[in-house]
Amino acid sequence: MNLLKLALVSFGFLGLSPFAPGTVGTLGGVLVAWLLRDQPHYLWWSLLACAALYAATAPLGRFAEQHAGKKDPGIFVADEVIGYLLTIAWTSGPSLVALVVAFFAFRLFDIWKPWPASRMEKLPHGHGILMDDVVAGLMAFLFVMLPLRLLLPDVGWSA
Repeated sequence: MNLLKLALVSFGFLGLSPFAPGTVGTLGGVLVAWLLRDQPHYLWWSLLACAALYAATAPLGRFAEQHAGKKDPGIFVADEVIGYLLTIAWTSGPSLVALVVAFFAFRLFDIWKPWPASRMEKLPHGHGILMDDVVAGLMAFLFVMLPLRLLLPDVGWSA
């Protein structure tokens, strides 16, 4: 049972990467967005994936902290997947350009953690682990992806 919990919070063990587990975990979000890109109602499928992943992993925050022996452990990367999917949220599936730009935009906000993202870390266990990246993803969308899509509509943001 602990192996299944670990698989969930580490998004298929991506969070066990010995190098930059948050960055490697974000690649899980890139994969999900890429797999969903041709689905009708891409945005709704992405939001459903975010909600399902949040619901499945929020209760596992205490487990992850105990397993790793620290608060907000690097092995827990489901939050990176959710944050990335929020960064790349749009009404249609993303192009390769959008996937790459969103990757760097999300990583910037996830590492920087400007307020209010930094405030979310104070929430207990799973919610604190997840919500800082949810807010970072929303901030990356609002401050990078949305302006770029509006200012440069002909770049080919959609697949």
